[in-house]
Amino acid sequence: MTTDYYSLLGVPRDASDEDIKKAYRKLAMKYHPDVATEEGSADMFKKIGEAYEVLSDPQKKQIYDLGGDPLGGGGAGFSGFGGGTFDFSTIMDAMFGGSMSSRGPRSRVARGQDRLERLAVNLVDAAFGLTHEMSIESLALCSTCTGSGSSDGSQATTCRTCQGRGEVTQVQRSFIGDIRTSSPCPQCRGYGSVIENPCQDCYGEGRVKTPRKLTVKIPPGVSTGNRIRLESQGDVGPGGGPAGDLYVELVVKDHDMFTRNGDHLEASLKVPMTAAALGAELHMPTLDAEKEDCPDDDALATVTINAGTQTGSRLVVKGRGVPKLRGRGRGDLIIHVVVETPTKLDDPQRELLTQLAQVRGEDGPVRPKADRGFFDRLRGAFS
Repeated sequence: MTTDYYSLLGVPRDASDEDIKKAYRKLAMKYHPDVATEEGSADMFKKIGEAYEVLSDPQKKQIYDLGGDPLGGGGAGFSGFGGGTFDFSTIMDAMFGGSMSSRGPRSRVARGQDRLERLAVNLVDAAFGLTHEMSIESLALCSTCTGSGSSDGSQATTCRTCQGRGEVTQVQRSFIGDIRTSSPCPQCRGYGSVIENPCQDCYGEGRVKTPRKLTVKIPPGVSTGNRIRLESQGDVGPGGGPAGDLYVELVVKDHDMFTRNGDHLEASLKVPMTAAALGAELHMPTLDAEKEDCPDDDALATVTINAGTQTGSRLVVKGRGVPKLRGRGRGDLIIHVVVETPTKLDDPQRELLTQLAQVRGEDGPVRPKADRGFFDRLRGAFS
């Protein structure tokens, strides 16, 4: 044996497997034909590959240490190493920390995918919660084959193309030798077995699309975008594998009267002109009134209109908004006052308003009023 593999890799004879691997990786990166341009790099790359093949294999290493020829056998892979062979996957494993060798057939049984369904709910249901029944269509276990995928209950047979390995190997020639690569078997699609008589309902998948109903419990205080997770209510996996989860995303529909702002509810309240001027106490319906069996005390909120209230005034009724999703208590009901001016007056009403205008000195031409602060600021700007 003329080649000293230890010297070629630059490691002592008592070097560990990890040291041998590190040394080879460093040299392989240096002399790889795609990187190195020096003359003889390809030949050096083959030699260090041969050295690593021998020293990384316990049996070949023992033969080499005893003075024998560890590469005396044949096989597919890199050729030209003194009649020996070298598997390209060994290089990839050492250089990149992975493995291109066979991983065996993949299982027909796998976990199903998660599903996302959207559910539109009313504002009152989003605020106070409910239990809702919804219909979906998802992949469920095939009742005909109970997940086996076979129509006659038989077991899958070993694939004749890959002999149960789940992958096939191809050899391609290159300037550095023969490169062996593996890919999923086209006959069995990587499973290593073939279903001779697939189920006519699921076509061998072990699952079929099925409509079904389920119950969703919606907690109080949810809003648009909140998701409810239902464990194992998604799609059943291939081969009858465990089902994924179902996520129900909520969409809260607009309300005719109330607008939601976080945990608060906002609404506009039209107040008669006379009530705004003289002050009054009004009763305004709340969102609670839309609940079933709502007590009378919760159905209405008493609102005090102070004398002289103007359009745009903001009134707050504490604790009559939306229940907090995380935490205790409720938001507030915020009322925006709109003073309503009458558009139709009969003769007595017009006469009364005319008298009021005369008493207040408002029966003449209307002139805009400006506060003294405006004139003071204007005068200061020119002084």
